[in-house]
Amino acid sequence: MKTVKDYIRTIADFPHEGILFRDVTTLFADARGFRMAVDQLLHPWAGERIDKVVGLEARGFILGGAIAHQLSKGFVPIRKKGKLPGATISQAYKLEYGEAIMEIHADALQPGERVLIVDDLLATGGTCEAGIRLIERLGGEIVGCTFIVDLPELGGRKVLESLGVQVNVLCEFEGL
Repeated sequence: MKTVKDYIRTIADFPHEGILFRDVTTLFADARGFRMAVDQLLHPWAGERIDKVVGLEARGFILGGAIAHQLSKGFVPIRKKGKLPGATISQAYKLEYGEAIMEIHADALQPGERVLIVDDLLATGGTCEAGIRLIERLGGEIVGCTFIVDLPELGGRKVLESLGVQVNVLCEFEGL
């Protein structure tokens, strides 16, 4: 029986030499694999009250939309700076070399709404941490974060758990 990990291909030296890119598009392209992933991403949160699903750019939109649909809840995107129309709030975060900024609509959440954050891959945790900060600034409560892949050597899970956030991952890959 196939696992979610079996559907993910690895592409060497992308986007830079020495990187092993974990490509989830092969998982998304397979109906059984995609359904399995969505079901497993949701499973740990069964019985939890979730008001909104937040997806992190960009593959988190694909997963987050499917999960929001499954839960019959609204979906909220967190995007790179300059991609959302209307009033937004921003949060800077560190990259390996430099800094980036994520944004959310200023009216995307109401205080007290319970939020599940969704993305495909957890590496250093910087993008998700920025998302957590944005959600908290709007008064949202984080139910947890759910990912398909964790790269444990990069320490993202520890970063998020140090913030008091529950983290769920479906599989891990060693290496960068």
